[in-house]
Amino acid sequence: MVDITVGLAFVAGVASFLSPCVLSLVPAYVGYLGGMAAGDTQAESRLTTFLHGIFFVLGFSAVFVLFNILGYGLGRIFYDFQVWLSRLGGLVVIILGLHMTGVFRIPFLEYDTRIQKMPDRRFGYLSSALMGVVFSAGWSPCVGPTLGAIITLAITRQSLAQAAGLGLAYSMGLGIPFLLAALGIGWVTVLLKRYSNIMRYTEIAMGIILILVGFLLISGAFNIIASYFPNWTPDL
Repeated sequence: MVDITVGLAFVAGVASFLSPCVLSLVPAYVGYLGGMAAGDTQAESRLTTFLHGIFFVLGFSAVFVLFNILGYGLGRIFYDFQVWLSRLGGLVVIILGLHMTGVFRIPFLEYDTRIQKMPDRRFGYLSSALMGVVFSAGWSPCVGPTLGAIITLAITRQSLAQAAGLGLAYSMGLGIPFLLAALGIGWVTVLLKRYSNIMRYTEIAMGIILILVGFLLISGAFNIIASYFPNWTPDL
């Protein structure tokens, strides 16, 4: 069975993809990746776009996993204050959840720090990986709240593998739908046109889940619940 926190991280990644902010950007990013395949046949073009999509996902996954490892390191430094870190982290998660539900907005999470110049296409797959890094670093309004909550959970994990696993699970939740979009961008366009309200409801639902997780962290009940689920990662 999978650690409950890993499942939560994966769901958070999917929710990030379905958020209005990220989903509206997918056609542009896939279009850029598709430009790498110029001159190929239709079948080759789709395969090339998909391969570039894999490197794009690897790029932002590396950053997200690193963030979680750094969070774990912070938790180790202040290990003697683990209980208070968990409570403080729970409070942070609640605040991020309230931001996602729209109860109030946190200004710095609304800033667009995206780098405007795309990586040079001459570098091939490396360009796609670098673009993934740019995506992870520049779209805090899109992934900041959910990713911040996952990093907060990483701070309270008992092993490096568990913390890194949270970052990997979040990246998979965000990356798998993106790769599906790279194979057929049309369904993303349909989602944007027909189900824009549902996208917002998805974001609100994730915010509510984060608020509940935050209260569980503050009360200490989250670790008790998680203890009933076997860990899929070794202790490191």
